[in-house]
Amino acid sequence: MSEESDRRNFLLGGSALAGGFLAGSAAAQDKPPAKDDPHAGHGGGGKNYGPTDPGDRYKLTPGRRKSGEPPVPVEHPDIGKLPWKMVNGAKEFHLYARHMKREFLPDQWFDVWGYGAEPGPKGGHSMPGMPGMGRAKENEKEMALPGMPGMPGMAKATDGSMPGPTIEVVEGDKVRIIVHNELPEATTVHWHGLDVPAAMDGVMGLTQDPIPPGGTFTYEFELKQNGTFFYHTHVPMQQAMGLVGLFIVHPKAAWDPPVDRDFALILQEWAILPGASVTNTMSMEFNIFTTNGRAAPYITPMVVRQGDRVRIRMVNFSVIDHHPMHLHGMTFWITGTEGGRLPVTAWTAHNNVLVGVAQAYDIEFVAWNPGDWVLHCHMFHHMMNFMSSMAGSMGGDMKGMLAGGSMATGMGMITRGPALNPELGGTLGRGTGENTGSDRAVGNGPMMGGQPGMKGMDMKPPGTKGTDMKGMDMKGGASVPGFPQDMSGMASYTAAELKKLLKPETRGMRNGWFADVEGLTTLIRVLPPDLYDKVVSGKGEVAPGASVPGAGAGKAGGHEGHGGMKTEPTPKGHEGMKMDPKKDPPTKKDEHDGHKKP
Repeated sequence: MSEESDRRNFLLGGSALAGGFLAGSAAAQDKPPAKDDPHAGHGGGGKNYGPTDPGDRYKLTPGRRKSGEPPVPVEHPDIGKLPWKMVNGAKEFHLYARHMKREFLPDQWFDVWGYGAEPGPKGGHSMPGMPGMGRAKENEKEMALPGMPGMPGMAKATDGSMPGPTIEVVEGDKVRIIVHNELPEATTVHWHGLDVPAAMDGVMGLTQDPIPPGGTFTYEFELKQNGTFFYHTHVPMQQAMGLVGLFIVHPKAAWDPPVDRDFALILQEWAILPGASVTNTMSMEFNIFTTNGRAAPYITPMVVRQGDRVRIRMVNFSVIDHHPMHLHGMTFWITGTEGGRLPVTAWTAHNNVLVGVAQAYDIEFVAWNPGDWVLHCHMFHHMMNFMSSMAGSMGGDMKGMLAGGSMATGMGMITRGPALNPELGGTLGRGTGENTGSDRAVGNGPMMGGQPGMKGMDMKPPGTKGTDMKGMDMKGGASVPGFPQDMSGMASYTAAELKKLLKPETRGMRNGWFADVEGLTTLIRVLPPDLYDKVVSGKGEVAPGASVPGAGAGKAGGHEGHGGMKTEPTPKGHEGMKMDPKKDPPTKKDEHDGHKKP
């Protein structure tokens, strides 16, 4: 089954659906249903929510679609969709668990465990020194995101991704998922939140034998629910390596009021120290946070048309931390959890929702307020990439018991011999920062250092008192307790890295928009129809700052004025993210073309 037909027919098990997925446009809504459409008679016969008094904060205000129509496909930035074939009355999927590389930030690659839709490049285990490592960094090929012609945004599912590719099905479907283990140790898969037979639950030993390296196991069950679910290994430490994916079950007819756009996000956290490429799964403290496998500002923004009704499904697969997710600019309604859809009477209005570990929340809102808005965790340390680690002596005499251990100690890294070494006695928790312990701060993020000559830092000539950073008043600031605290100045990007950050989905954003967009943050861009059409089509010039009314274009050069960390010049051809239609033609027409202006 081709990618195109798979996307178009996932709701119908292969039957054609005329006009269903194109219902985002007024023209599509007005077309009569095709005779062979199983949903015929439902397209326009349901309740049509008219204009609603915004005094209800748009609780039941629809977008452009009518009640009774099929749901729109879910969109999942930066991860793929797992393909299926109809075999003996069931939608049959193949899922391959294996090691792969994931680029959390531009040119920052890490070792993770994820899932693919086909065998590894050479089959077998994908571990160092073993078959399957030949294309480590090629495991993250990009393809066009449905609904965003000419735009990257989804990893190619066949090559594998972390999180794994999304399984998208319909209530009532019978599914068969054949799991292939390409890891060097046993694994299982659990279907989180789904009511399945006990033998299909995926708990090693209790409900099934472990899937050995090189082995397979077939899970088969009928879907009797709808909502936001996910699949993951049930081996705890493997979960911390990234073995997770979305499992979206649509109702046969869209929930009321129907949404125009349906997004899904997986939140994760990692403990990765300087020089390491593997997360410390024993850690209870974390220093990098990802959404759909990307740390901000690398996550692909969600781009919607002003007036769309939008659903965002959030799954928290972090190791230990809950995340209070805050949306700027608009009130949203909590409409569902990992237990399914909530009755309308139970919906509550928020702009912040606490998504606990292993929980899912669906939120909905009408995108009425134009601009570029952040959706981010409000835990302060979760809004940064790579907090500073402590390494090496500051010098001077230290007397008495240390106030805290180093970050390595706090993260559970054993650095002084075996676990029973008497020198590994207790300390009084984590150190509180520079000048409070025997270590000095050494950054562990891109272009971060802490030593004289650090890239991007302008130092005073030798012999000059004090150390000066552009944009920082080191002399005066040093007299203010707590200075410095502006972490946005502690990272900068090369021209090559900027080229990766400045995706087509960022056209029209202010210069330097990424200065305060880090960690567990993503973006939702609410664009007026004419600007939306330009951005999603890749056609026409879009000036920097066009998407933030009244804010101006912003400073060219990115981080100038933010701690002295100056970016290299914007890559040629990306000024304001202008695109040449001849060089960057839009992709072929697909099911989301209905979101473009007729």
